[in-house]
Amino acid sequence: MNRRDFGLGAASLGLLSLAPGVNAQGKRVFRGANPNAVLDAQQAFLTCGRHPRLGYFEAEGVDLEFVNMSSITQAMMSIATKQVDLGSLAPALFLPAMAKEPGLGLIAAYNWLPRNANTVIVLADSPIKTIKDTVGKRIGIRNQGDGGIVQLQLMYTELGLPTTDINFVAVGDVGVAGAALKENKVDAYVSFDTVGGRMEALGFPIRYLPLPPQYARLGSGWFGFRKSDLKENRKQVVGFCRAAAKSTLFAHTNLAQAINIHWELYPDSRSKSKSDDESRKEIETILHQRKDNWIRWPDDADQRFGASTLAEWKSMIEIAARSTNNPQLPQQIGDPSNVFTNELIDEANRFDRNAVIRQAREFRI
Repeated sequence: MNRRDFGLGAASLGLLSLAPGVNAQGKRVFRGANPNAVLDAQQAFLTCGRHPRLGYFEAEGVDLEFVNMSSITQAMMSIATKQVDLGSLAPALFLPAMAKEPGLGLIAAYNWLPRNANTVIVLADSPIKTIKDTVGKRIGIRNQGDGGIVQLQLMYTELGLPTTDINFVAVGDVGVAGAALKENKVDAYVSFDTVGGRMEALGFPIRYLPLPPQYARLGSGWFGFRKSDLKENRKQVVGFCRAAAKSTLFAHTNLAQAINIHWELYPDSRSKSKSDDESRKEIETILHQRKDNWIRWPDDADQRFGASTLAEWKSMIEIAARSTNNPQLPQQIGDPSNVFTNELIDEANRFDRNAVIRQAREFRI
């Protein structure tokens, strides 16, 4: 379990008190878990709503701070123990944890990354054209605990390919992983879309293999909260989710201004060694795939921000049972409502989308 399974980035603020935080203005401060320890404009989809001229979080009487974590495991445990208030849950890791320890009391309440952000990367001139072509090849991963192992196994399972004896090779992240591809140390690399974007930004000529169709429709990241927080502080949690939805729509509509906002709010996130133009080109390259993954598929029946489907979670529970070789996992989970809810989604979507889109198009710093 490591940072590539967790999409939410953050600033280094340290662990705060165990009670829900309230700032000097009396707003509920939601502390977001972050195993990345990297604050850059990759988080603009969420941070832009904090700008005073937008005031999406302000309007809900809430605010957002980030807390550094060393791993996705620590992030989940920190939500459960009230050290933080939310974090991004990856079902491939979250579901086995809940099956083993339902007392964690966590629930996936808002789907912030509704499209599948996992990728299989090859060099642009590689003879490998499909996932099936990777069978028997050397598959690069960040390290031997990397979640990419599970993700490729899930892809293989859908395609009816053997999931045992895959030749995974730990080659590190981003630049060193790109070098491993270029130097023919591995034939493909499993990662997140933003990692691929970072490789492209460094100048590596890469290509993304098409994902298996059912796997491609699975979401990647949910904001997880404590079930008790949904019960005891429902209005504030709804407000946070509504502000997140507005922020996401703004950033998708006008990514350039969302990046500007992020840099204004977090000036230390600007590169000290690159010009603004170089930094902008880099982050836009990194986000060119992630940008659309913030938004639902155009043909999704449910276009609400943050929504999940029962069928989706049933599928992910079945996948987790296979990938963990635990046929009892569905019984251990029980009713899927034990791990996900849409109860906040209607309220979180009660805002004027067209007004946010107009604001995004007209906004200039």
